[in-house]
Amino acid sequence: MAASAVDKVFDELGKMSVLDLVELKKKIEDEWGITAAAPVAIAAPGAVPAAGDGAVAEEKTSFDVVLTNAGQQKIQVIKVVRAITGLGLKEAKDLVDSAPKAVKEGVPQDEADSIKAQLEEAGASVEVN
Repeated sequence: MAASAVDKVFDELGKMSVLDLVELKKKIEDEWGITAAAPVAIAAPGAVPAAGDGAVAEEKTSFDVVLTNAGQQKIQVIKVVRAITGLGLKEAKDLVDSAPKAVKEGVPQDEADSIKAQLEEAGASVEVN
């Protein structure tokens, strides 16, 4: 039985680096106008809040990606910071040297996770707040 086109594409995606996958995602969004939006749960009218004091806990929608340590491969981390932020070489180096420092602030959860994965792949220590 021959593998389907979907299986072939899926196998190729599995071989790509995180940076290549992020670039592919951006290209798909730009080319076709498709975005990967996270599903949002909507409470039914009159629903009882889960908090015991009656207060509704708001879900956090924006996150800060903080570089805590550049690790052993500092040059690789600087390259990733430049790709993520669009900073120049000197600015990216200064950001990495001044860790702990926010790389990006106020980004959605999926973007924050993607940035964290890229930086960790380069050898950095990262927190998402």
